[in-house]
Amino acid sequence: MVDSQSMSLCTELLKCCRTLQVPHWSDIKITPGKITVHKVSGSLTNAVFFVSCPALHYVPTLLLRIYGPSSGSLISRSKELNTLHILSSRYGIGPRVYGTFDNGRIEEYFESTTLTPADIRDAAISRWIGTRMAELHSVDMSVVEMTAAEEQGDDDASVKRNVSAWLEPAQAVLALPAMPSAARDELDLEGFRDDWDKYMRWLSTVDDVKNGSRRVFAHNDTQYGNLLRLKQVKAGVGEEHQQIVVVDFEYSGPNPAAYDIANHFHEWTANYHSSTPHLLDFSAYPTLQERRNFYTAYLGPNPPHQARMNSLDDQVRYWSPASHAMWAIWGIVQAREDLAGNTQQPEFDYVAYATCRMAAFRRELRSLSVLQ
Repeated sequence: MVDSQSMSLCTELLKCCRTLQVPHWSDIKITPGKITVHKVSGSLTNAVFFVSCPALHYVPTLLLRIYGPSSGSLISRSKELNTLHILSSRYGIGPRVYGTFDNGRIEEYFESTTLTPADIRDAAISRWIGTRMAELHSVDMSVVEMTAAEEQGDDDASVKRNVSAWLEPAQAVLALPAMPSAARDELDLEGFRDDWDKYMRWLSTVDDVKNGSRRVFAHNDTQYGNLLRLKQVKAGVGEEHQQIVVVDFEYSGPNPAAYDIANHFHEWTANYHSSTPHLLDFSAYPTLQERRNFYTAYLGPNPPHQARMNSLDDQVRYWSPASHAMWAIWGIVQAREDLAGNTQQPEFDYVAYATCRMAAFRRELRSLSVLQ
């Protein structure tokens, strides 16, 4: 039996679909009682639902995304929607957005399976991801960012902008009474500012903006949950890697290519469906052989010169701490709702996640001799 709240949601969804003229969803045979809404787990910024009408096989499943309460401090939704529109209409990348409302949107659903932590470690799948990332990095950034190429400086990296923009709201979260004092001391945002500035000065001396760290349009969040594998691929059409679909472009923007790769490698250490989803297993970071497997696909069909792979690997190592830093600050901001509501057992421990990433940031700065 469908409860009144669920029936009300299905009624509103059907109205939206008909207003937006979503293909096949204006069929009069579709009634609220025939609609099924299934919540998908694993999305940390949003609540995601699959919306379907099983009784009518020709009606496509849709994806309903409800924005998280703290995401407005982290994401420009208008910019994200513009990015999605350009990527889907001009490049055939990502989902089509059918329409939006105040706290969410309805978008295209892909008949697919979400990759798992084990999947992204598979040598063949890793190469497919590398090829997909190279394609994304070839997107004309001036079109997506709506700025002329000459206006884009080498310093225009979204990771720098994000850290700068999120520090103030993060500081406000640390000041909340419910923030554990031990975590506040460990995160130490005042000390982080000094470490970050020192790191940025050091990075400017090794940043290879013409090659491995050239500025590209980057996804910036290629964790396994944002990578789909199509269930059906037409035989003889396209290439193997095209069965991988990249979704969730909320944090996309201009960044060094090496940063986007480093960020993906860190996601090898995450398992958001484990008993401790907030902790990274650093022993799972890809080995040199696994990284080279990825680089071979990323750098193209011709066997890449060894020196070129070594140079890219160096740049990935240099930009690696930046990924830890950005997600540490992100985690603090995301913790606001749980702390303000005094949630005793949060669905995801953002404070512990931020602490883990901050410790990794400082540890990697020491390994690069940026900090003593």
